Amino acid sequence: MTIPLSVDRIFGDRSFAEIGDPVLATADERRGLLAVAGRYEFGGTAPVGVYGIGDLACHALVRSHYPVHAMAFHPTLPLLAVGTGRYDGGYFFEGQLLLFHLATGTAVSLIEHALGRQVLELEWLDEQALRVVMAPPDDWEDETARVEGHVAMVRRPDWTAVPAKSLTGHDLAGPRVPAPRPDGSAVAHGMVADLSADWESRRNVRAVEALSDGRILATLDGVQLESWLPSGERAWMVPDEEGGREIVVATDEGSAWVGLIRRPGMRDSVPQSVVRLSLVDGKQLDSIVPSSFVSLVRCADGRPALSPDGRNGARSRLPVRGGSRIYFQSNLQPPGERHLYKGERWVTAADLQGPAAARPVEPRDPLDPSVRWMFPYSWEPGETHFGGPGIEAANGTLVHAGTVYHGQGLQPGGSFVVRRETTDGRPRWVFRTDRKATALDADAATVYVGYDDGEVVALDLGDGTVRWRQHLTVGTVSAVPTALTVTATGRFLIGTSDGRILECSAA
Repeated sequence: MTIPLSVDRIFGDRSFAEIGDPVLATADERRGLLAVAGRYEFGGTAPVGVYGIGDLACHALVRSHYPVHAMAFHPTLPLLAVGTGRYDGGYFFEGQLLLFHLATGTAVSLIEHALGRQVLELEWLDEQALRVVMAPPDDWEDETARVEGHVAMVRRPDWTAVPAKSLTGHDLAGPRVPAPRPDGSAVAHGMVADLSADWESRRNVRAVEALSDGRILATLDGVQLESWLPSGERAWMVPDEEGGREIVVATDEGSAWVGLIRRPGMRDSVPQSVVRLSLVDGKQLDSIVPSSFVSLVRCADGRPALSPDGRNGARSRLPVRGGSRIYFQSNLQPPGERHLYKGERWVTAADLQGPAAARPVEPRDPLDPSVRWMFPYSWEPGETHFGGPGIEAANGTLVHAGTVYHGQGLQPGGSFVVRRETTDGRPRWVFRTDRKATALDADAATVYVGYDDGEVVALDLGDGTVRWRQHLTVGTVSAVPTALTVTATGRFLIGTSDGRILECSAA
């Protein structure tokens, strides 16, 4: 079978790359293995990798839906027990006990209850007995719930045959004990750094761009912008408290505008800023502090522009690359028609005015008379759609990704990519799947979409049919795309959640 997606080069590769920022490490000296857990991304996953202590190769990788607190290698079997969980922000301490089968690279979730339990400590007492310490199920009228827990001894004659969701409340019942929550990140950093001189904490590449001379630019967590030489060496990087997001390169490739990540809604939130950096050495040349949160986009004529992010953060974003106008999403309603469209989100747009300028301008207010109210964001009656990345195709149609709101989270078929007429919002085609899109770009014939489970899907731009779909792998383990930029027909850059930049081609 022909593999359509090929990873041709890797920038930012290093030992323990799959983990990003390690928070917990456990060694099995007898078998020469090291288990390392990475930091959990809210709304995402936490990676757990098993490495050879000698060659530092990643033998197996799994991603937990909760932060990881405990890991323990089975004394004789190729198994790793992984304890995960978190406080849900209301009452419950939820989580799971995972059994990671190292030979197959698969994991099963063992706790029967839908919310599970937050697992804090794990210890194999012998080949059949596992000691499990868990937070209480909830903190309702329980003042010591955050410093105490329950301990249970779980016995199974053959742990390789334990089925998923087979541990009941009876199995996990046990007395109350002190249960501190130590932070293992310093120890994990030390273990990883001692084994690897080239290790570096890198996470979540947010944008990637290629320059005409072969240099690669990227933004990521903790880095405003970095530049890689064609040789594979990093020329420079500009550190930042949170990191950069979008990149718009100047037409002369002497500088680039970068939108910085500044999270809304925090008590002491720092105002968002957009900076212009020299592409010779990363020196800051200019900056803008918008009055509200924005996305930075490159328009069809090459100019940088600021698109309002709306009042609901990421859910209201509609950053459209290559637009002939500046698109954004509004949860207001068209002037004079509010009684008809109460509560409906709209796709709105502002025309580009005057000649292309090197400096982005402050976005216009949604109620400015010059703003076009184009069409409702949701084309399905009764559905509320959240925003995602988009592009404007050469003929002026809009291709964008998003999700359908549901009170219990993303549902099967609740993620979409749609190509729409900009005259009335009518879909030409809709592609639905079960996972959230993280990145999107297109060439003249194909739309490429990255998803948060590691899949990359190529859709025919004309009719939305699937040309190919493939899970992204680096070496023998999976990777999650977080940024994607087409550089030529059938060629593109992919940034990953583990901080790598992949130069890719498609058959």
